[in-house]
Amino acid sequence: MTVVHDDLRPLLFSIAYRMLGSVAEAEDVVQEAYLRRASATDQVESERAYMTTITTRLAIDVLRSARVRRESYVGEWLPEPLVEPEAPAAVEAEESVSLAMLVLLERLNPVERAVFVLRESFDVPFDQVSAIVDRTEDNCRQILSRARRRVAEEQPRFDADPAERRTLAARFLAAAREGDLEGLVAVLAPNAVLIGDGGGVARSIPHPMRGAPAIARALVAFYGQINALGVTLHPVWVNGQPGFRTVDSEGRLVNVVGLDIVGGRVASIYSILNPAKLSHLGETSDLGLRPSQAARPR
Repeated sequence: MTVVHDDLRPLLFSIAYRMLGSVAEAEDVVQEAYLRRASATDQVESERAYMTTITTRLAIDVLRSARVRRESYVGEWLPEPLVEPEAPAAVEAEESVSLAMLVLLERLNPVERAVFVLRESFDVPFDQVSAIVDRTEDNCRQILSRARRRVAEEQPRFDADPAERRTLAARFLAAAREGDLEGLVAVLAPNAVLIGDGGGVARSIPHPMRGAPAIARALVAFYGQINALGVTLHPVWVNGQPGFRTVDSEGRLVNVVGLDIVGGRVASIYSILNPAKLSHLGETSDLGLRPSQAARPR
């Protein structure tokens, strides 16, 4: 029986999460990788390389099956959020795990995504990438080039200063709470987009909403109800970007909102309401559910 120390777990989770966009699936993949390694008798030069290989291959298998589920997903699909109280230290790490980037990576097939993640986020050597995905090194270079082109057109370029992003996010929150339509329009990019993920069970817009005026009106209408609903908004960092979590009067999670800030304006708003994507963060509320779903036992 082989013993692998847990110091590799954060790395393996980071790979699996970038591959899958799901906290639960990433944790399952990492656990399965440890179980497989424990039952193996192979003598290896590098446990890091060996475990990276197992984790990536498992993630590819999961992603292949997940693609069928996501094609039939109700409404817009967003990743399960990573929520932290403070800003991450490295801007590069933030961008590679941002909600915007994970949504873009959904356009890649599983092998393209594996090559892109391993090279762009973790700088894994091409010879190792080649062995992991069972392609030649030249083929992996071609795959990476193709993946870069597919992502490059819409790859996010966030404002670098966390303090400036935090300040703008605070202005956004204040304007939303106060029902300040002009204040919201002022902090939103003219071509801003609002994307909601309710998974068919939570109240959410069915399609992305575009344009600062329309989004501002929608936000004022929604957040104008927060006092009556007894919910509170708490600033957090969502996948390395500023955002907030909404909780009900009993402290249960209603939704998580992530903000992309580009050029000193809020360019994208991601609202994740599907309770299945929030359960890893604690108990979820019925408040955001559709009436037919809220009536069901949970």
